[in-house]
Amino acid sequence: MPLPDLRQRQLIPEVMDQPDLDGNAHRRALRALSRINRISNSVGIVYAPLRALALSHSGPEPLRVLDVACGGGDVTIGCAVRAKAEGLPLVFEGCDMSETALGLSRSQASEREVSVHFFRQDVISDPIEEGYDAVMSSLFLHHLEEDIALQLLTNMRASGCRMVLINDIIRSKIGLILAHFAGNVFTRSPVVRFDAPASVQGAFTIEEVRRLAHEAGLDNAEVRWHWPWRYLLSWTHPDE
Repeated sequence: MPLPDLRQRQLIPEVMDQPDLDGNAHRRALRALSRINRISNSVGIVYAPLRALALSHSGPEPLRVLDVACGGGDVTIGCAVRAKAEGLPLVFEGCDMSETALGLSRSQASEREVSVHFFRQDVISDPIEEGYDAVMSSLFLHHLEEDIALQLLTNMRASGCRMVLINDIIRSKIGLILAHFAGNVFTRSPVVRFDAPASVQGAFTIEEVRRLAHEAGLDNAEVRWHWPWRYLLSWTHPDE
């Protein structure tokens, strides 16, 4: 089967974004994404800079971390588990628009015995509350039109945080092949099998992400490639 033209983004409506998606199908898809995230080391990608920030922290209060559009919360919870095991001063929160996703997040945090506060918020329309030391997001930027993606990055920067982290997929032929493979090998969820390759077609390239970061005021942001064809945008406040 010939691959689609990936020179330009093609935003294909994803099943996961449908507000009327059946709750059981949604939870099944979120659990499938959690498995794929484990294989892709999503927790490790974002936890490394958070760990470095925590190790350099000398204040009396723990650092607050917000995971934007946290989905099923597996990345948020995974980071919280690692921080708890290391005794690092990191407190995690997660927000999402989906009550189904938030319900799964809360139950998973309880099962893994970590304290993570999950709440509902539209981070595009509403400002991100000040007081977080780091604001991060995994596998969300590719869902957004470019102007809305820029607005999200701007909102994250405007929150006054010390660090911004974006972990997402890269639009590429290899990434598309891997998405088809992961969707058919690691899950039977029809939602993920459709959404995984659609996500790659809507994803940004590393060059496009660097441009968006600059336009959002994240001037010293680093954007680095990570296996399997993902990137991490990492920005720290100039005063750090």
